[in-house]
Amino acid sequence: MTAPDSRGVRALRAVTAGGPPAAGRGRTDEAVLSVRGLSVRFRMRGGRHVAAVTDADFDLAPGECLALVGESGCGKSVLASALLGLLPGNAETSGTALLDGVDLLAADERTLARTVRGRRVGLVPQSPAAHLTPVRTVRAQLEETVRELTGTPRRERRAAAEAAAERAAFPAGHLDRYPHELSGGLAQRAATALALIGDAPLLLADEPTTGLDRDLVERTVDELRRHADDGRALLLITHDLAAAERVADRVAVMYAGRIVERAAAHRFFGQPGPRHPYARGLLNALPDRAFTPVPGMPPELTALPPGCAFAPRCPRATQTCATLPEPVAGVVCHHPVGEAPDV
Repeated sequence: MTAPDSRGVRALRAVTAGGPPAAGRGRTDEAVLSVRGLSVRFRMRGGRHVAAVTDADFDLAPGECLALVGESGCGKSVLASALLGLLPGNAETSGTALLDGVDLLAADERTLARTVRGRRVGLVPQSPAAHLTPVRTVRAQLEETVRELTGTPRRERRAAAEAAAERAAFPAGHLDRYPHELSGGLAQRAATALALIGDAPLLLADEPTTGLDRDLVERTVDELRRHADDGRALLLITHDLAAAERVADRVAVMYAGRIVERAAAHRFFGQPGPRHPYARGLLNALPDRAFTPVPGMPPELTALPPGCAFAPRCPRATQTCATLPEPVAGVVCHHPVGEAPDV
């Protein structure tokens, strides 16, 4: 996985497969997950609504990693929570999210709890400490998960739990500790180990590298990538563009609740680069690139403008941006990079 040519192999696969899916509404029969028109609104006091996710479309095929990137508060984690039915009671969802014939957005709690979470969809949570049982050791939680998801006999569970910990670089000497005795990085690795057990067809990894040093970041995302390379699918939600570049086949960029660009990873991180001005700005903010931050702040999701939400921060904005752009060739922008803006 970490060999220099692995990224080139994934790039070739994306090229031969025709690159990212079209922006239209056609379904992909081979997809592990097919999402169409996914929207999430939160009802607030006073009749207000927060438009956390709007009209998200994407597919995930077997053996593929899609990296979902964007600034904090853009809706990435809300999208993942919607797929697992983990939204609060004031959330309203619409659209479809098909996984093995099951619409995750329409499924009841019984179906999600008994047949989806952990079994069909593994989750590396953004806040691992909140997902670990505080009164049980890491070893006990790993062994319980091994039992529930794999049916491993009792005499083999200890070894299976230790193997799961090793996959996530969780040190064996900490297995008998309780969650409150773990650092943030150790809690993250414990949660990753739990998510990998059962080898679910789809793995949702929500900021899986939080609290890890660079060596552990690379080891963690490489292990997550192996999950996809074995014929499963990985949705990687991350701020870490270097981690995304290392393992992703495709990239989807979210801004103000919308996916504004989808592209093959080798084109996004290489040439010709991102076409949406916001996506290009994210890359230009990296220390090994222009190291120039995107000016301004994202809009409040309670008061999104009728047109392009990025227009107030965009150097290419014109009066045309007062209307909402339609997706064209994977980019939702009136003036994508590579085209001269209207004057």
